[in-house]
Amino acid sequence: MIKILTVIGARPQFIKAAAVSRAIMRQSGIYEVIVHTGQHFDENMSEVFFEQMQIPKPTHKLDIHSLPHGAMTGRMTEGIEKIILEEKPQYVMVYGDTNSTLAGALAASKLHIPVAHVEAGLRSFNMAMPEEINRILTDRISKLLFCPTPVAVNNLAREGFKNFACKVITTGDVMYDASLLFNEKALPPSGVDIPGQFALATVHRAENTNDPGRLADIMTALEYISDKLPVIFPVHPRTRKLIDQSGLSIKSDNLLMIDPVGYLEILYLLKHTSLVLTDSGGMQKEAYFFKKPCITLREETEWTELTAAGYNILAGSNPARIKKAFKAYNNKTIHFQEELYGKGNASDIIAEAFLKH
Repeated sequence: MIKILTVIGARPQFIKAAAVSRAIMRQSGIYEVIVHTGQHFDENMSEVFFEQMQIPKPTHKLDIHSLPHGAMTGRMTEGIEKIILEEKPQYVMVYGDTNSTLAGALAASKLHIPVAHVEAGLRSFNMAMPEEINRILTDRISKLLFCPTPVAVNNLAREGFKNFACKVITTGDVMYDASLLFNEKALPPSGVDIPGQFALATVHRAENTNDPGRLADIMTALEYISDKLPVIFPVHPRTRKLIDQSGLSIKSDNLLMIDPVGYLEILYLLKHTSLVLTDSGGMQKEAYFFKKPCITLREETEWTELTAAGYNILAGSNPARIKKAFKAYNNKTIHFQEELYGKGNASDIIAEAFLKH
């Protein structure tokens, strides 16, 4: 029996784990122990996801959050190392590019436990992003690299991974699996009067929220758009705090700033929105899954296939560029192609790989 120790700690990882954990449970010969680092600790950012998506309850919870990058990663590595020594897994599986991801990979590799990395090979080519450092280091010390797209596979090939003792596997995207799995269970956010047509916005990245000028520019652009098309903006707790601290005055009644919502509510909003504006990597793909154009509030994206196809426009925080992108999508119809991110069976491919390699 193969034991997999899975390390998760942030919202996107809960969504991915919901699909992959189900696939693991369907496979005989393997089972999973889940570690929740606590990186996202707010109830609406964490516990609600476990409840809504019926993710197996974590066997271990570390409750490590609200620390600088070095301290957070160090404490997580220490805690995960102790759990690995106790559980003695055959593999440690990590997702994405957070501090939880890197901590899990470091702890496992130091103890000579093979690391399996879901969403391997992604690159923004912006080394100022903590996520870019996390994903590069995690890839380098992983033995099973599960790539969601051919672009990710090519990134690893350019970095010489064919010469390393690892297995690169094209899987498709597990977030696509999750969107298919939970699509019919989507729920409208409680207590929110949803307009007939609206845009959906999310902003949480430090590059946007820690810079008062960038944050103000984004809010200016969202206000402009809300005068043409109402905007629903589920506000990350940290983003709301920084908006309040910056003294930004929101003048538009059509910019609806609501509390964070669970995954099923996000799916509902994605199904009914006309347009997505986000600095989230996952939300860019989710917009595509639901055939909605996306304006990305960053200067680069890991999901270059979306920009190449015209489904996603990079606008950064510049109000003029955001307005231009909004007008561009208003003036044309987008025809979405299928299967940029696989066939919806990435989770099964991942689960089966543990038995083959």
